[in-house]
Amino acid sequence: MLDFLTSLGLSPGFIEFFTISLLNGMSYGLLLFMLSSGLTLIFSMMGVLNFAHASFYMLGAYFAYSVTELVGFWPALVVAPLLVGLLGAGFEKFCLRRVHKFGHVPELLITFGLSYIILELVQLVWGRSSVDYRVPAVLDGPLFTLFGTQFPMYRGFMMGVAVLMLISIWLLLTRTRIGLVIQAALTHPEMVQALGHNVPRVFMLVFGGGAALAGLAGVIGGNAFVTEPGMATTVGSVIFVVVVVGGMGSLAGAFLASLLIGVLQTFAVAMDGSLMSAFRIMGLMVTPETFGYALWKLKISQVAPILPYLLLVLMLIFRPKGLLGTREG
Repeated sequence: MLDFLTSLGLSPGFIEFFTISLLNGMSYGLLLFMLSSGLTLIFSMMGVLNFAHASFYMLGAYFAYSVTELVGFWPALVVAPLLVGLLGAGFEKFCLRRVHKFGHVPELLITFGLSYIILELVQLVWGRSSVDYRVPAVLDGPLFTLFGTQFPMYRGFMMGVAVLMLISIWLLLTRTRIGLVIQAALTHPEMVQALGHNVPRVFMLVFGGGAALAGLAGVIGGNAFVTEPGMATTVGSVIFVVVVVGGMGSLAGAFLASLLIGVLQTFAVAMDGSLMSAFRIMGLMVTPETFGYALWKLKISQVAPILPYLLLVLMLIFRPKGLLGTREG
C-alpha cells in the first residue's frame, strides 16, 4: 500500500502526516461518539438534554483510577461504568422523574445542578489537581511505526472499544426484545404501558445506560488524556455540538458528526501554516488588510478549538435538523 502511494508521487512525509493525523482524529472522534451516544439515547427516549452527562464521563475516569489502584485496569473497565450507570439510574428514579412533569426547564436545571454537585464531590474526594491515572503497561507501546512515527497501541484499543460499543448498541436496539420495547416506548409510551411494560423503569434503564456509556468513555479517555476536575468542562460543550450536528436523537448522525469533528480538529491542530496561507491554497485572494494583520498571522492550530462551534453555527443556519436528524433541535 505504501509503495502504491509513493508511486503516485506522494512524499513519505505527507503519507506519514496524513495517516497518523487521520488515525488520531478517528480515535478522538470515536471517543466523542462514546460520550455522545449516551446523551443521544437519553434525548431520543426522554426528550431530556442532560447537562450532567460530561460529569458522568468524569466520574467514570475517577472511579476507574481508584479501582485500578486496587485491582487493576481490566476490572476497572467493567466496574467503573457499572457504578456510574447505577448512579445515573438512581438520579433518574429519585430526582429527574419527580420534575419531569413540570417540563424541560426544570429538567435542564436539575441536571445543571447535578453537574456542579459532582464537580464539588470529585474535588473533595480526589482533590483539585490531576490524578496519576495511567495507560496499562500491556497497552503502553506502539501499535505500528510509519516512517519513524509511532501510533500508540492504546489509541487502537480506544478505537476497538468504541466500534465494539457501536455494534453492541445497534444489536441491542434492533435485534433484541428489550430494544424493541425501548424503541416503542419512544414513540408510543401509552401503548407500551398498556401491553404490560413498565415505561418508567425503561426510562430509568435508558438513563442509567446512557450514564454508563459516558462512564465507559471516562475509563478509556481518562488515562489517554488527563483526569482532573476540569475534564468535564473540556468535553461537555463539544458533545452537545456533536448531538446537534449529527441530528437530535440520531445515533448514526452522532457517529458521523463525532468522526467529522475529531478528524477536523486533529488535522487543524497538526497544521503549522497560517490561516491566510490556507485561504490562498483554496484560491481565495486575500491580503493582510482584508481581515487585519492579527488574523493574517494566526495559525490554523490556534483556530482548531473554535472549529466545532463554527460547524454548529453553519449547521443551524443551513440544516437545523442536523446531518441525519428527523427533528429540528
